[in-house]
Amino acid sequence: MWSAAERAQIAAQGTSIEEVERQLELFRNPPRPVELVRPCAIGDGIRTLAAAERVGVARLAEEGARQGRMTKFVPASGAASRMFQALLAARGHADLAGARARASAGDHNAAALVELAQGLPRFAFVDDLRASLRRAGLDLDALAGRGELGPVLDHLLGPAGLDYAALPKGLLKFHTYAEGARTPFEEHLVEAAGTVRGGDGATRLHFTVSPEHRSRFDALLEAVRSRYEQRFAARFEVGFSVQKPATDTIAADLEGRPFRDDAGRLLFRPGGHGALIENLADLGGDVVYIKNIDNVVPEHLAGPTLEWKRALGGLLLRLQGEIFRHLERLSADPSPAEIEAAARFAAAELALDVAPARAALLRALERPLRVCGVVPNTGEPGGGPFWVRAGDGGISPQIVESAQVGDSPEQRAIFAASTHFNPVDLVCGLRDRHGQPFDLRRHVDESAVFIARKSSGGRELQALERPGLWNGAMADWITVFVEVPIETFNPVKTVLDLLRPQHQPPARG
Repeated sequence: MWSAAERAQIAAQGTSIEEVERQLELFRNPPRPVELVRPCAIGDGIRTLAAAERVGVARLAEEGARQGRMTKFVPASGAASRMFQALLAARGHADLAGARARASAGDHNAAALVELAQGLPRFAFVDDLRASLRRAGLDLDALAGRGELGPVLDHLLGPAGLDYAALPKGLLKFHTYAEGARTPFEEHLVEAAGTVRGGDGATRLHFTVSPEHRSRFDALLEAVRSRYEQRFAARFEVGFSVQKPATDTIAADLEGRPFRDDAGRLLFRPGGHGALIENLADLGGDVVYIKNIDNVVPEHLAGPTLEWKRALGGLLLRLQGEIFRHLERLSADPSPAEIEAAARFAAAELALDVAPARAALLRALERPLRVCGVVPNTGEPGGGPFWVRAGDGGISPQIVESAQVGDSPEQRAIFAASTHFNPVDLVCGLRDRHGQPFDLRRHVDESAVFIARKSSGGRELQALERPGLWNGAMADWITVFVEVPIETFNPVKTVLDLLRPQHQPPARG
């Protein structure tokens, strides 16, 4: 089946014939969708933390940070093009009067253009936009006053100006301060100083970035490092990594055969953010916070975020300590009472349905642990916490995306009944009781893939995305869900989200 040239290409990709054939088999025989049992709810898979408990666990998080155990991991390679999707679509019809008329008729893209024009002075990037237009001999205020938004969009989105549609979100200016604007990258530095800074000042962060933008992140870090280090008495230790080519997946034609391009070469495509489990594993961290790059707020609104980050981290440390104590007893010669106590703990604190047997408890408890914040469901698109049935008949709490759910009315009804949403606010325990890193690759559900229709060179193909980072890639972890307040969830999905109060500076006076 494979020519010598293809074998060489597969080897150069960093993968194996066996892995490629495993992926092709998934196209031919796709895995079954997940089986939802019911949504997780308060008291049934989701726990709450009262104020007194938050104070107690926060102290554990602060002590863990002082000991240098904490790191922050931020997926930051995604391009910002989706933020500007409506504006890109409206770019060819950028006169304001016409846009208002089309918006009145229900044109979503035109309505976005009108809102952008009205809010221009309130965006943190407006000074850069103004300067870019000035270099071309244009005046932002005059253009806006005449309703001529074509040049404004060109300089905001295109390579002649700020090129925001091609940059990653982490490099865009989100928030306005008296001393200047901040990017999400900078806001994550500030948040890390309040959550993972060690007793010696070491503040560890890791960002996954795309190779073509790595130098920009490096330059931004060097430009701002001293300012934030002095202000927060921190010493930033920032690492970067890119998605490994070996995690790319082979494309298939519509019959499930290897897709070959016009030159006859196999086509490999990026495997999706689930591939970042490799980057997380390589980090070698102990306790690691994970948060998306765009979920940040200005510093004056960061109090609840920092409070709840510490609460999640402290809860993980408390649970981890109890897990380790039970494992120590189980690894020796446990009494029936100790076995029963471990089973009660697993059920009450970790939502694990485990037989009160030594071997079963050892298998269930000797795994990576994650504590996930979830917010009340407000209709945002995305996944949420559910009880899911495994192949062996057992059920476990999992984060499930819509694309993982089958088309049956019953399964769709369960998904629609979700009370909570996954804001991607996790803290993970990545080492075992001996201080050794878990092999995270052993805990991935390799069947939890997404198959999508794409095209290349005008030809349709099937693309395979690896199990999502917080879905299938962490499916075999111990998972604890905690309700956190909605004010800790402030994503920027479109540029217009930056006009919301939670992304604006404090009111004057």
